[in-house]
Amino acid sequence: MRLIVGFAPGGSTDTAARVVAQAIAASLGQPVVVENRTGAAGNLATEHVARSAPDGHTLVVASLGSHATNAALYSDLPFDVVRDFAPVTLISLSACLLAVHPSVQARNVAELIALAKARPGALNCGIAGAGSSQHFAAVLFEQQADVRFTHVSYRGGAPAMTDLISGQIDVMFSPTAEVLQQLQAGQVRGLGVTRQDRSPRLPDMPAIAETLPGYQFNSWLGLFAPAGTPAPAIRRISDEVAAAMRRPEVRAQMEQFGYQPVGSTSEEFATFYAGELPRVKELVRISGATVN
Repeated sequence: MRLIVGFAPGGSTDTAARVVAQAIAASLGQPVVVENRTGAAGNLATEHVARSAPDGHTLVVASLGSHATNAALYSDLPFDVVRDFAPVTLISLSACLLAVHPSVQARNVAELIALAKARPGALNCGIAGAGSSQHFAAVLFEQQADVRFTHVSYRGGAPAMTDLISGQIDVMFSPTAEVLQQLQAGQVRGLGVTRQDRSPRLPDMPAIAETLPGYQFNSWLGLFAPAGTPAPAIRRISDEVAAAMRRPEVRAQMEQFGYQPVGSTSEEFATFYAGELPRVKELVRISGATVN
């Protein structure tokens, strides 16, 4: 079995895919390999799986970005994310951490909102490109808190974090796994997580929703097979992933990388995904994100 990842080795999607591959190989009784097909914001990998034989041996490890955001951003994709794929399982959810440079005069979400209201556009917010999780989490916060940041776009989260640490930018909504080391070292100050509730990894860090009711932003990873893949094959794979996500050692690995393990049935994932498409389309609209 091949799990196709549209992003480079060592990244968060690739790392999670390798945890899943290792966790299900023995129970499936066959090798499960991760294959990286990078390019076009994950679209090359997605197209490859859409064109693959529907035999249950080639699946794409899809993310909110590759399987929902891209569908809203690109008008000429050579595949249809609904017609050409069969949902298999929701692997995990992931949230961001709202972090500020220590010089920012805000020690909690309420103080940040007050500061941003008093100085509209004065706080610089780093994002890993238009349409990224950092971008969407920030835009949703701005909309619900009625504040405005000045967005500074970077080619990825790492350079944005470097500038947050140095004080070149003030605010960042960073994927939790990418900011834990800096948080623990005191290089940034954490104000809240974008989950609906607190993270087990950071039990003392409040959820933003505790101050801003209704605020929530999660990204996700899931498995999709080519359309037409037999239902028994899909059920077997989803069952094995779900079983793996319940194992303490696998859960610990996923949580270490900032993921909330799920492992759903294909039907549950289909329902979840159907709700994600309009949600993400609206995020693209209010953010003004474009492929340019």
